[in-house]
Parts: sequence; C-alpha cells; structure tokens
Amino acid sequence: MQSAAAGLILATGAPALARAPDPVAVTRAGKVRGITADGIHCFKGVRYGADTGTRRFQPPLPPQPWSDVRDALDYGPASPQSRADVPVSEDCLFVNVWTPGLADGARRPVMVYIHGGAYNHGSGSSPLYDGTRLCRRGDVVVVTVNHRLNAFGYLYLARLGVPDALKASGNAGMLDLVLALRWVRDNIAAFGGDPGNVMLFGQSGGGAKIATLMAMPAAMGLFHRVATMSGQQVTASGPLNATRRTMAFLNALGLQPDETPRLLTLPQDRLLAGLSTTDPVIGSGPLYFGPVLDERNLPRHPFYPDAPAQSADIPMIIGNTRDETRNLIGGSDPSTFDLTWEQLPLKLAPAMRVDIEPETVVSVYRRLYPHYSPSDVFFAATTAGRSWRAAVIEAELRAQQGAPAFVYQLDWPSPRDGGKWGAPHMLDIPLVFDNCDKPGSITGTGSDAHRVATQMSEAFIAFARSGDPNCAAIPRWQPYTLPDRATLVINTRSGLVADPRGDERRLFAKVPFIQQGT
Repeated sequence: MQSAAAGLILATGAPALARAPDPVAVTRAGKVRGITADGIHCFKGVRYGADTGTRRFQPPLPPQPWSDVRDALDYGPASPQSRADVPVSEDCLFVNVWTPGLADGARRPVMVYIHGGAYNHGSGSSPLYDGTRLCRRGDVVVVTVNHRLNAFGYLYLARLGVPDALKASGNAGMLDLVLALRWVRDNIAAFGGDPGNVMLFGQSGGGAKIATLMAMPAAMGLFHRVATMSGQQVTASGPLNATRRTMAFLNALGLQPDETPRLLTLPQDRLLAGLSTTDPVIGSGPLYFGPVLDERNLPRHPFYPDAPAQSADIPMIIGNTRDETRNLIGGSDPSTFDLTWEQLPLKLAPAMRVDIEPETVVSVYRRLYPHYSPSDVFFAATTAGRSWRAAVIEAELRAQQGAPAFVYQLDWPSPRDGGKWGAPHMLDIPLVFDNCDKPGSITGTGSDAHRVATQMSEAFIAFARSGDPNCAAIPRWQPYTLPDRATLVINTRSGLVADPRGDERRLFAKVPFIQQGT
C-alpha cells in the first residue's frame, strides 16, 4: 500500500515531492538563473563586465543588458595565463555568488574573496573557495571574482606614446576589481546581501590586490572591512621599471617600441609566450606583473611611506602562516629539505630577498633555535625575510596611523607527509572557508583541522558582520598596537601573544625592505 501511494504521488506530481524551482536573481543587466544545493543558492559565471578581448589593455566596461534569463550554472573562464586547470579567455569578467536568500531584505554581510596567484595565475573557481559552508555557518553572502592577470591586466604602456585609452593599462586588472566591487554595490541586495557591509578577503596575491585597492581613489567607499592572508603590497612597481619590463616583453615578442599597436591584435598565446622572458629588474624570469604607480589610478604606493589615509577607517586583519616558504620554495626545490650547514649560507643569500649577511642570519637562528636543522633555519629565515616582513611593516604602519589591524599567525601544522610542510603558504584558505575536505586542501579532515577551521571561519564571519573578529570560537583578540604587537597565534589551542618571534623581527628590521619586483 505504501509503494502504491508513493507511485500515485509521483504520477500526479503532488506538490510535496515537486522539484523546487531554480533560483532566479534580478541584476541591473538582466536576470540570472542559479541552482540551490544544501539550502544555499549558487550563481556561477555571472557577468560583471563586457568582453575585454575587443578592448585589450583598456579599462573595463559594464556588460550590455540582456532580456532573457541567463543560466549561471558554471564558472566563467579565467584570464589567459601560462598555466591553468580551468578554461581561459579574454572574456573573463565574471563573479560567483553563494547566498542563503534572495531579495529578502535580510541585508547579510558580504564576503568578497579575491584569489591569489601573484597577479599572474589563478581564478575565483577553485573548490577551496566554495562559499556554501560560510553561508550556512554565518548567514553571509560570499562572492568570488575573476579579472585580468599578467600582461593582460598589468602591462604598462603609458610611456610608449600610446593613445589615452591605453594609458591605464598598467592597472587594468585592478580596475576590473573596482568594476566588480561596483557590481556588488549595485546588485548584491538582489542576492540578499548588504551593499553597505562588504568585506574583502584574499590570500597571497589576493591580499596584495586588497592592499592596493586600499590606496586606489576609485575604490573608495566600495568596501568596509579587509582581511589579507599571507599577501601584502607595500610598494607597487614604479613606472620606469614597469616600462623596462614592457620593453623586455616587446623584445621577447620580436617587436620594436613603435610596433606596440600590434599587441592589440596578436593571438593571446603569443602574448603568453612572452611572459617567461627574463625580468630586467629582478634578473631572472618570468616577468613580474603587478600594479603600477601610474599617477592615474594608483597615485601612491599601497603601504609606503605610510598606511593609506583613505582606508584608515576600514577595519583590517593581517595574517601569515608560520612556515610560508616550506611550500613556496620547498615545493619546487626538494633539495631545501636536505641542506647541510655548509650549504646553507649560499642557498639562503638569494632566497631572503633582503641584503643581509647570510652567515649572520644563520648564527642568530642557531642561537635562537638550537634544535633547528639547516633546512629549518632556511625556511624560517626566508619566511621572516621575504614573506612575514611585509606583514609586519603593514601592521606597524597601521598602528602608527592609529588604525590598528588584528594580526594573526597560523602555527597549526598540516598533517600531510608526516608534517614536513609545517604551516605553509595557502594553509589558511580551507580553514577560513571551512572547506577542509575540498580538493587542494592540505589540512586533512581530522578533528584538529575542524577545530582550527571553526576558529578561523567564525572569526572571519564575525569580522565581516561587525569589523571585530572576536567571537566565542577564539580567545580574546586585541588589535596590534606598538610596542605590544599583540598577535593571535592560531593552533588547536590559540592564544594572544605579544610580539611573537620578536628576535627574528628585529634581525630583519635593520635592513631595508623593497617588495620583489617593485
């Protein structure tokens, strides 16, 4: 009888078993259709800008309106790049949105994630950036974004006699992000979000892009909190060095300076081939591309000589992992895990990216950490000299400005490969998104991983909601002020520590720091 009843219900299409309609959101450009899974509405590949292929190197334009209902079921293409595991195209200006509700007046906090990849690679479609769990955990709206990268987003042409339309080329990728944030401002209420409460968060290059946006006049008022994860931008590329890179790029393509207009029509694969040429400033390849001090859209360095005044009232989180370079360097150079004391100074010298005697560095680290192996010293010193250093600078400048940041250091080690990676670069991404089980995560799915993920995701949600990350999941987190330098050291049992690794900080503070490539 029960089977017969079930068959009758299916045959008659009773409402109790009817498939829920696909969610439709109304944007200013037109309607988009997404899907609903696990109670969260997801819209992938929503267009926020017109195809840049017909306007290469120029500022982006909003999309042309459409009258039908467009499917938003699959991620849009990423920017062309030399390595990618997703489709790429110059038509790449798309956002992805996860939300618990649509146009319901709930005014949820909006968390906009900007992907990393050092301005050269990446997209907003990594499984690690799936916003479903953040939405369910915190009743927030999550947005990820694609924008132009490498030469397509940052090739500086302004000093080569080009038309005005091309003079913003050195920051075209940043202007894409500004346009994406304007899309959020104008459309996010239709997705249940609050355009007046937008938090930016991003890891590595994503954090650097956020620091740059903090100094761009065009971005003022478009976001209200920021969190940078292992990603800082103290200085931008100067216009003269950026021009040297453009000349090297032209030379790699077999073009003379007066043939610059040909760049507008060359196949994208030809342009990508030129990226691997030797960088004339750094002295090795590939070419560095990033924001340029162009006096048009970026009139100052992001965090030099001080923190940007235009963002002084924006609450900020600045974070790093304890062992950034174990995968940044060790991931591509296995020999760094088997160094001898004799090999260490020579290997260390170029990898710290600051001009300091490596023998002195080794001596200090052996005194501070007598149990460290040569490889331990290598990874600790390169992390402190080239990765953590910029985070300290930004935190100190914010403190001097009277607009301190909340600073964290992730100490919890990845269990992968017996713990050889420590707490490396990128470890905090799946923890913040609460996506420990997603492809690409190196957290594992054990109880410790979930304990740390709960702390980080809850703190980021609290910060998105109020500008204060304090919540029940973490101990009291105080802002970073001088001279205390309060830092939340995150582990299975987290705690607030005054000036952690202060001896390392003082060692590298005696030498100037200029961000590589700038």
